[in-house]
Amino acid sequence: MSESPLPDGMVLHVARDGAVLVLTLDYPARRNALAVPLRDRMADVLEEAEADPAIRAIVVTGASGTFCSGGDLSGMEVKDALGGRERLRRAHRSIRLLATGSKPVVAAVEGWCVGAGLSLACACDLIVAAEDARFMAGFGKVGLMADLGLPFTLPARVGAGRARRILMLHEQVTAAEAERIGLVEEVVHRGEALPRALERARYLAEQAPTPMALTKSMLAAGLEAALEAERHFQTTLFLSADHQEGRAAFLEKRPARFTGS
Repeated sequence: MSESPLPDGMVLHVARDGAVLVLTLDYPARRNALAVPLRDRMADVLEEAEADPAIRAIVVTGASGTFCSGGDLSGMEVKDALGGRERLRRAHRSIRLLATGSKPVVAAVEGWCVGAGLSLACACDLIVAAEDARFMAGFGKVGLMADLGLPFTLPARVGAGRARRILMLHEQVTAAEAERIGLVEEVVHRGEALPRALERARYLAEQAPTPMALTKSMLAAGLEAALEAERHFQTTLFLSADHQEGRAAFLEKRPARFTGS
């Protein structure tokens, strides 16, 4: 599995711990933002892992004390509907593989887990969070709806009411609160999320693989329809004036002025 260079200093580190595959997002310039090249590389590696019987579990984490700061808005320029639908088709590859693939997946979250990072974590089967972890959706701040499966995976974890609060109010959720509401399964001391996630993954790797795969398949029932609806709705939003304003405001570090257009 390749670690060949990606643009702008991005790296997806790929390591093995016995039967566990460990994927580490490393994009220091954007706090591990899920830029398109990084996302595509992750999907390619996950596809290889899905076909490899020697890999029995996966851990996803981020480098340098941050899980993922969200999508890379600096590279988010959608000019037409076909471009928007293609962007989401490519983005959904990793989500499908994490949520519906046969391998159990554990997310190890330190620091910020925001936007697309939250979507990535919620597509995993278990989330281990450090006590300094902070979770937030924030899509609406740039004139978009939550995507990468989050409208499906988040309510499945925390319930519809709490999901509305997270998706609509853009509030930060601390690690302690995330554990209380079921967003994460376990909170550990700072710096210990990855070691604990590896412990969990090693245990999962020892279980019978077929029941694990079938359980994942049942728990993900309905995701495909949600992703297709999201692909249509989010493409409409990519082309809206409010998204252009939200993106500009974010990059210029100023409040957005939305008009509903």
